[in-house]
Amino acid sequence: MTNPLLSNWTTPQEMPPFDEIEDVYFKPALDAALTEARSEIAAIADNPQAPDFDNTIRAMELAGETLGRVLRVFFHISAIDSTPERESLQKEFVSALSAYNAEITGNEALFARIAQVWEGREDLGAEEARVTDLTYKSFTRAGAALRGTDKDRMTEIKARLALLGTEFSQNILADEREWAMPLTRADLEGLPDFVVATARAAAEERGVTGHIVTLSRSLIVPFLQFSPRRDLREKAYEAWVARGANGGETDNRAKAAEILALREERAKLLGYASFADYKLEPEMAKTPEAVRDLLMQVWEPARAQAEADAAVLTSMMQADGINGDLEAWDWRYYAEKRRQAEHDLDEAELKPYLQLDQMIEAAFDCASKLFGLSFKPLDTALPHPDARAWEVWRGERLMAVFVGDYFARAGKRSGAWCGSLRSQDKLKGDTRAIITNVCNFAKPAAGQPALLSFDDARTLFHEFGHALHHMLSDVTYPSISGTSVARDFVELPSQLYEHWLEVPEVLSQYAIHAETGEPMPQALLQRMLGAATYDMGFQTVEYVASALVDLVFHEGTAPEDPMATQDKILSDLGMPHAIRMRHATPHFAHVFSGDGYSSGYYSYMWSEVMDADAFAAFEEVGDPFDASVAEKLETSILSAGGSAEADLLYKNFRGRLPGVAALLKGRGLDKAA
Repeated sequence: MTNPLLSNWTTPQEMPPFDEIEDVYFKPALDAALTEARSEIAAIADNPQAPDFDNTIRAMELAGETLGRVLRVFFHISAIDSTPERESLQKEFVSALSAYNAEITGNEALFARIAQVWEGREDLGAEEARVTDLTYKSFTRAGAALRGTDKDRMTEIKARLALLGTEFSQNILADEREWAMPLTRADLEGLPDFVVATARAAAEERGVTGHIVTLSRSLIVPFLQFSPRRDLREKAYEAWVARGANGGETDNRAKAAEILALREERAKLLGYASFADYKLEPEMAKTPEAVRDLLMQVWEPARAQAEADAAVLTSMMQADGINGDLEAWDWRYYAEKRRQAEHDLDEAELKPYLQLDQMIEAAFDCASKLFGLSFKPLDTALPHPDARAWEVWRGERLMAVFVGDYFARAGKRSGAWCGSLRSQDKLKGDTRAIITNVCNFAKPAAGQPALLSFDDARTLFHEFGHALHHMLSDVTYPSISGTSVARDFVELPSQLYEHWLEVPEVLSQYAIHAETGEPMPQALLQRMLGAATYDMGFQTVEYVASALVDLVFHEGTAPEDPMATQDKILSDLGMPHAIRMRHATPHFAHVFSGDGYSSGYYSYMWSEVMDADAFAAFEEVGDPFDASVAEKLETSILSAGGSAEADLLYKNFRGRLPGVAALLKGRGLDKAA
């Protein structure tokens, strides 16, 4: 029996043959790929020739190709369609991979060769020197220079962290999968048609009759916005924020404490004062102090705006005859009422104009105007029936394959993300990326168009900005391809691309009513854009609070009780009563499901400082699609991957680094006291 994960793929554009891949193939494919990768690494380490770039660094870039291919397919499928069998495999895989990675970074002969090439890196070309430097530093930061018991302990820590991160993520998914709130006919009163339809579709997807609310953001947020039933809002909200903190096997609180303690120990083994110092060293921010400085510059005006808004919302609630404090499950409901009153803007009125298919076309069209890309539907097997694929071309050159998977469903990881099933490189020809955008929008009833909120549409553009970073990548080595950049720089292309959603000519063309086919009226368009910074105090406070908690968790001694520490941090900040962290510790997947955003959740805001300034480059020439500025953006940032330090890449584009003023202005907080 041929294992499709190990065979040559003759599918269109060498896409993974998803229609042939079954769970039974993953374990033998991983075993075979690990054996092959170990053999390749051993050949490099044991090479009798003197180490040079080609026989050491370049050879490492080529090693593990089959392993990478198997893992990208497996982890993508596991994220978008989790099952108990796949969750069990995932735990087994992360343990095997942790051991494999420890073998590599612990291979003293291999590290000696890397160090020798690194010492002579000044004689290499720019890209080769960069890859060599990053390789050497990744080994030292992984503990390659450790010896004896310290080395053994580092291996143990990394193995345990890999397993804990996987379990943390799976626990959140389990809580999301298990909870649903049935709605009676009376419970539906006051809800817009699109919320009712989404609740009905959610019930159908779970195989039950009637209507339900799930913990999918695309359903629970509009329910909190529109349901007049305060008791149901409270029940739904408390379930949403309790993910990972419900007791029993899926409770993440003890896991968070252990993760933080192990991270601190890991950093100190490497000689760092704290995990934050270790983690931030290769980022643009460099130090915890720089991160805190940025976040506090934003916190004070955001908190002031949020407190002023809370007073208005409280008076509205009391006018409804409800005494007492404004609560977290009240905010979105009264904020939506206020938006309707002050901006004459009703999300139920907006949604028919924001069709998913039209917003996809809008994102494609902007990429065409800016970078000359065209998109052709690709007929091939895909990882889920909801997914769709396109070839991305520039003239006669294939630039990428793009896969979109947009709808929420049970078993799918929450949130939105961009991934890759193949990265761009030039090691063996012009290899182009296969990119995935995964979202969790509400799936419509059969035969009905999918309608988005403006925030949903912004998410679509955001993730497509990440995809462009992959599509336009033009480097030789896979380790610096696409989004392989500093964590606090990686969000720049994505957040920058969001700006094109607000370009009036884009919305005038693509914001088309689902029933009438008429474009959004100019008056409604202007009201929508005019309300772009509405409720920004709330949005900024819930985000910055999460980023500050993340920072404090990692910049000192690991807390024995993260929940008590979280509460103290928020109290010291003066967190408004009716606003909670965007991600409370037990479901803070960015920080605890892996090391990616640990000590790094601030990075969205760090990148936002740049994205406001970067879009200003187009505004300064009076054309959001100016060809010369777009070309400079591509050559300086989007095509460059991680081929240079992030601050240098940005300076190549704008000539300097920006300050926080543009961010505050963009969020409408520049006048908040």
